[in-house]
Amino acid sequence: MVAPLALKRSGGHTMAALGAIKFLTIHCAATPEGRAVSADTISKWDIERFGQVSYHWVIELDGSMHRTLGDEAKGAHVKDNNTGNIGICYVGGVAADGKTPKDTRTPAQKAALRTLVRTYQDRVPGLVVRGHREWPKVSKACPSFDVAAWLKAGMPA
Repeated sequence: MVAPLALKRSGGHTMAALGAIKFLTIHCAATPEGRAVSADTISKWDIERFGQVSYHWVIELDGSMHRTLGDEAKGAHVKDNNTGNIGICYVGGVAADGKTPKDTRTPAQKAALRTLVRTYQDRVPGLVVRGHREWPKVSKACPSFDVAAWLKAGMPA
C-alpha cells in the first residue's frame, strides 16, 4: 500500500491527504469527440466548479499523460468516495454532438490508460479499478465505456 501523506498546498489551494490508495477510477471529460482539450483546461474547469483539481492524471487525445495531482492529494472526482481513490480522466467521452455518450478514446489514449492502470496495479496489490458510473449514486455514463469488460479483455488499445 502507498502510505498517506500530510496535507499539502498545491496551486494556492490546501489539498486534503488522499490516504492509502485502494481504488482507481476512470473518467471521461465529457468533451466532444476529436476536440483537443488540454489537461490545464480541464484542471481550470475543475477549480472553477469544485474549488480544486479533480483528477490525478489527464490523458489528452495524442495519448500524452499529464499528472495534475500528486498521489498524496485527494481529488474531487467521485462524490463522497475520493479517499484512497486515484482519478484518471481521458479527453472525450461524448459524440460530436456534445451530448451522446460515446467511447471516443483514441488508440493512443487506450495505450496510455493501460500504462497508468498497470502501473498502479503493480504498485497497489488488490487495487479496485472501476469506471465512474460504477460507483453508488452515480447516474451518468462516464467514462462512456465498460471498464470491467475492457479490463477483462486485457485492456486492448
